[in-house]
Amino acid sequence: MSSGLRPVLTAAVLATALSALPVTAALPAGTPAASPVPEVEDPSVVLVRVVTARKGPVTSDVVLTGDVQAQAQTNIAFRTNGKVAERRVEVGDHVTADQVLAVLEPLVQRANLDNARAALVSAEAQLTQAKVTFERQKQLIGGGYTTRPAYDNAEQQLRTSQAAVDSAKAALGTAEEQLSYTELRAGVPGIVMSRTFEVGQVVQSGQAVMVLAQDGPRDAVFNVYEALTAHPPGDKTIHVTLQSDPAVSVNGHVREISPTVDAASGTVRVKVGLDETPPAMSLGAVVIGRGRFASREAVVLPWSALYRSDGRPAVWIYDAGAGTVSIRDVEIDRYGFDDIVLKNGVAPGETVVIAGIQFLRPGQHVALAGPATTDEASRDAAKAAAGEGGR
Repeated sequence: MSSGLRPVLTAAVLATALSALPVTAALPAGTPAASPVPEVEDPSVVLVRVVTARKGPVTSDVVLTGDVQAQAQTNIAFRTNGKVAERRVEVGDHVTADQVLAVLEPLVQRANLDNARAALVSAEAQLTQAKVTFERQKQLIGGGYTTRPAYDNAEQQLRTSQAAVDSAKAALGTAEEQLSYTELRAGVPGIVMSRTFEVGQVVQSGQAVMVLAQDGPRDAVFNVYEALTAHPPGDKTIHVTLQSDPAVSVNGHVREISPTVDAASGTVRVKVGLDETPPAMSLGAVVIGRGRFASREAVVLPWSALYRSDGRPAVWIYDAGAGTVSIRDVEIDRYGFDDIVLKNGVAPGETVVIAGIQFLRPGQHVALAGPATTDEASRDAAKAAAGEGGR
C-alpha cells in the first residue's frame, strides 16, 4: 500500500471509531446531554387500523328490470274443424269482444243448416195436417159420427207432429250455432299477442291459434334470483318507473311469486300488480322496479376488511391480548357499494382489521394506528383502498 493512502485510511478508521463512542463522551463538562436517539422500529410489527364488529339494522334497496304484461291472457281457438278461409287481424291489433278475427270455410256447416231448415218446414207441414185431422175428429166424436180409437189416433198424431217440429227447431238452432263457430271471436276485448295459423291451414277444434292479452289490470313482471325472494320487501310495495321516461311511475304490490326456478336462467318470476296503468306503460314496455327489503340485524364491515384465503372470502381478526392477528373465513350475505354484509364468521365484539391487511400473515404482531368507529372505518377504508390502488 502506498504511503499516500495511509492518511486517508487512518482518518476513515478514526471517524468510524469516534462514531461508535457515546455522544455524551464528547461533550464538555456542564453541557446538557442531547436527547437520546430513538430506537429503530421493529420491522416485524405492522401498523394496522381495526374496528370492533357490531350488529346493526341492514336495509337494502333492490333495483330490477322487467316488462309490462297483462294479468290475464286468453288462448283463442276455433270450436269446430275446418280450413281457414280468412284472417282479419294482425299481432298487436286491439279487438273488441264480438269482433270476428278469422273465418273458416263454412261449406259443411251451411249444408247442415239448409237441411235443418228443410226438416223444420216438413215437420211444420205435418203438424198442420195433424191439427186439421184432430179438429175434424173432435167435431165428429161430438156428434157420434166417429169412433173413439180414431179420435185417439188423431190426437196422438198431433202430439207427435208437434214434437217433430220442436226437434226440427232445435236441430236448426244447432246448425246455426255450428255455422257461427266458423267465425273466430275473442269473447273479451284485448290485444292480439301472437297467432299460429295462416289462411289455407286446416285447424282442429280446440287448437289454440291466437293469444289475447285481455284489457284491464297490468303486471310488471321481473325475473329475480331466488335469494331475493327469501327476504321480500316488508310491505311488498314496488315503485315501478318507465325506463324510456322516468317521469312515468306508479306503485305496485307483489301479486305472485313463481314456486319454481327457471332451469335455463336460474331465476324466479315475480309478478307485481300495478295499482293503476299509465297510458305510456303499454304491453311489453320495459320498466324498472325498486323495492326496499325488510330490515334485519347483521354485521357490516367496510370493503377494505375483505381478504381472499384459498379462494374464499376471509377477514383478519385482531387478538388484543397477544397483539397478533389471525385469518378467518366468512360467509358474505350481500356486497354493497362500499361495505359488505356478513352472514356468519364474525361475532359481535370481535376486532377486525380494516387497513394494512396486505402486509399481514397468520400470527403477525401488529400495532394499532388508533381507534376507529364503524363510520370512520368506512371512510378510512376508502382512503386506504385508494392509496393501495395508487401503489
